[in-house]
Amino acid sequence: MTDSTRLYVHPEGGEPVRVDKALAAFFAGEISRSRLEESFEKGEVKIGGKAVAKREILTGGEEVEVVLPALPPASVSPVDIPVEVLYEDDDIAVVNKPAGMTVHPGSGTGEDTLCHAMMFKCGGNLSLAGGALRPGIVHRLDKETSGVMVMAKTDRAYYSLVEIFSRREIEKYYLALVCGSPSVRSGTVQKPIGRHPEFRTKMCVCDEATGREARTDWELAEGFSTLAALLKCRIYTGRTHQIRVHLSSIGYPILGDYVYGFQKNKIKQIDPPKRVMLHSYSLKLRHPIDPSKTVEVSALPPPDFIEIVKTLREVSRG
Repeated sequence: MTDSTRLYVHPEGGEPVRVDKALAAFFAGEISRSRLEESFEKGEVKIGGKAVAKREILTGGEEVEVVLPALPPASVSPVDIPVEVLYEDDDIAVVNKPAGMTVHPGSGTGEDTLCHAMMFKCGGNLSLAGGALRPGIVHRLDKETSGVMVMAKTDRAYYSLVEIFSRREIEKYYLALVCGSPSVRSGTVQKPIGRHPEFRTKMCVCDEATGREARTDWELAEGFSTLAALLKCRIYTGRTHQIRVHLSSIGYPILGDYVYGFQKNKIKQIDPPKRVMLHSYSLKLRHPIDPSKTVEVSALPPPDFIEIVKTLREVSRG
């Protein structure tokens, strides 16, 4: 489905009101608040052709043009898209998600997500316990993050995996290329993470009242002079953008992460990365159906990641 445009005219002589509240009331029962929120975030709510903020006050007579994001389909169809399956049995599949691939459908996505690819790979045999638009999904990776993910093929495996994740009975390690090189070999970042108060698509470190607990352990795998470093990170909680937010908060933004502090010309010896240089390196957990069995899978970083490591290594040596 495609985006649609709607028009709202605030009545003359009406009470002054914020534009987001006026639209929410006008479209109540027809359009969800989340769709309106997305329109604001994309700059698709306009008056006189100019994007307006949610807090804009309407006083009367304003014509508000709203471009609404397309609704996602009701289900996920199998699509033949290449994706590497690292491990598979009757209950689970562990995949190596490519960088740039969205995990599941949502507003603005097409039929090119990991779910579409795995529905094809598994012959449609993925658990729908998490929802028809999230077949097999128990945890997620950001679109730009590559690497290891586990998916549930049966409902029994899905609920067992949810329990394993909630109890933190899983070991997940990531590789991150960061700007700057720590002076110590390892550390722990234990800071709450919550939604940014102004930029709703971002997360931030915040206090315990507004954020959720989050812990990231890191260790220095390789330093590249003072320019950059390769860090190995383990997360104990799965907050949105957790590693990105935590590493940025201690002064080491991930290369290519322009949302959380990486500057395009910060490391002049390399071409500016086109994505966040974060890779889900390995995953270890007990099998969700057979507790006597341990599933441990790893995947090397993709070529663009490895190429930057090689360049940084050469620069730091020469």
